[in-house]
Amino acid sequence: MSAWVLGLDVCGCALLAFLLLRRYGDLAKQHRMVLLATLLAWCLCFIIVFTIPLDVSTVSTCSSGESPTCTAPAAPKVCDKPWGYIPNGILPVFWRVVYWTSQFLTWLLIPFMQSYARSGAFSISGKIKTALIENAIYYGTYLFIFCSLLIYVAVSPQWQLSWYDLRTIGITAANTWGLFLLVLLLGYGLVEIPRSCWLVSCHGHLLAKTYFKVAKLMTEKADAEENLEDVMEDVRGVNETIKYNHPLRKCIDTILKKCPVEYQEKLGRNMDDYEDFDDKRNPCPNKKSLVKLHKQVIYAVQRHNRTQVQWQILLDEAFHLEDVAKNETSSAHQFIHSFPSSQPSGWFSKYIYTPTAEWYWECVLRRWCYRVLAVGLSLMSVAVVWSECTFFSTQPVLSLFAIFIQLAERQYNYLYIQVACFITIIFLCYCVYSTVFRIRVFNYYYLAPHHQTDAYSLQFSGMLFCRLTPPLCLNFLGVIHMDSIISHQQRQQTSYTSIMGSMRVLSFIANGFYIYYPMLIVLLCIATYFSLGTRCLNLLGFQQFMGESDLTSDLVDEGKELIRRERRKRQRSEDGENRRRVNISFFLMSLFSLAK
Repeated sequence: MSAWVLGLDVCGCALLAFLLLRRYGDLAKQHRMVLLATLLAWCLCFIIVFTIPLDVSTVSTCSSGESPTCTAPAAPKVCDKPWGYIPNGILPVFWRVVYWTSQFLTWLLIPFMQSYARSGAFSISGKIKTALIENAIYYGTYLFIFCSLLIYVAVSPQWQLSWYDLRTIGITAANTWGLFLLVLLLGYGLVEIPRSCWLVSCHGHLLAKTYFKVAKLMTEKADAEENLEDVMEDVRGVNETIKYNHPLRKCIDTILKKCPVEYQEKLGRNMDDYEDFDDKRNPCPNKKSLVKLHKQVIYAVQRHNRTQVQWQILLDEAFHLEDVAKNETSSAHQFIHSFPSSQPSGWFSKYIYTPTAEWYWECVLRRWCYRVLAVGLSLMSVAVVWSECTFFSTQPVLSLFAIFIQLAERQYNYLYIQVACFITIIFLCYCVYSTVFRIRVFNYYYLAPHHQTDAYSLQFSGMLFCRLTPPLCLNFLGVIHMDSIISHQQRQQTSYTSIMGSMRVLSFIANGFYIYYPMLIVLLCIATYFSLGTRCLNLLGFQQFMGESDLTSDLVDEGKELIRRERRKRQRSEDGENRRRVNISFFLMSLFSLAK
């Protein structure tokens, strides 16, 4: 049973990670090592999250009288093992493999792969050399800190630390770094996710925000096109300077292959075969400048393609929202699209999601489903904030999730323990991970769906996941009072906390930082509720959607005009296509009549 449960868990997590990678990454064009490292990082984090409930229920199970739930006077001598029970000895090995693999990825492999993927070198050895040079300071800093601490411990007589203690200190340092970022992301997600669900149900707000996005994306799209033109002009210059008989011509050919097809054709028409490269008016670039140009081409082309794809998707979304606004007043209760899909409808659209069903969903049911979901998520957020601020109290127990788990333990309801743990930790992970997916740091880090995320952002997200997931799970175990170091209760430890080591080596972290720092979630939730971050970004010149802002109103009006213009353009295109089809049909019918 244990092998079957763990196998199903791993396969499900691998499938979920693959589907996410397929949505955000480009499986056909991106480097295989980049995709593999990101897939493995995401998969390991999902495995940790989905296996924690099994670990909790296994510890809570009565096993030969060892579990604290069997110490009550009325407790039965024999307890039924829950579904998903994992025998002793399996989970510790499993956790060690998963945890240390994820730490190897986040601290060593992925930073190296980020520099490798971003390098503009033309050979594998050149990319490796660039990655090693860029990470020398990164690795050297950690090595210097570790060696300094090791020397200090060795020469200090009051410190008698074993290898186990040093390992625990390293794990605690990594978890402390992750917890610092975790609280920031969680405080934002606990408020923003329920609010986003509620605002999605408000059609007018959603349409205005879409107009705002259209205006901003149009500016970004124009900037990306201008940047691509500038880079292609530089490529044209070096292409004319370095001819076919130049030693660096292979580098130019590599750069040309990364350019869009239309630019490749333009550059190819302006070439003269085998000119003497020694007789030049323009100075001949060296290999270092070509490496830099290669990197600029990759970035410019990827950014241009991303904005083009996002533009078309955002146009379709805006057209659909305008169609919803028009159909809300329809008395026929039939949803009519302005631009019907050219693809043939399947059985689902014919028999289930008919125009009538679509009208009731889009115009009536959808908003109420999102509002009910928003209310449920809000209640969960309130419970999480309360539990984060009170989980250190064991007498009386104030953490809501700890109360639920302890009640289920007394009744030996292990299925409820698994379900409650699963729902709670999935909600926490969704609040944190969705914030990671929403973050955009200029064009340096941006997770864009529809296969438009670059290699650097994919790996950066995998690195963040591996650093955030272990402290998230430790925080969850503390909230439900399954971590005796934090809750100060004498009870059997989960296998996950056992591999983390005893944090009593660093008591000021175990008894201070890990307990009181999560209380900052309250301040972060208040700041998010009043949109203080959005207001600060607006003051700094970064345009954010704010309903009461004059700049927001101007951008909404601009986006509305852009959508109106694009609608007319698409309508003319479809009318022209329809006329062409009619003419072709009339021509074929005429030929058929003449043939008779």
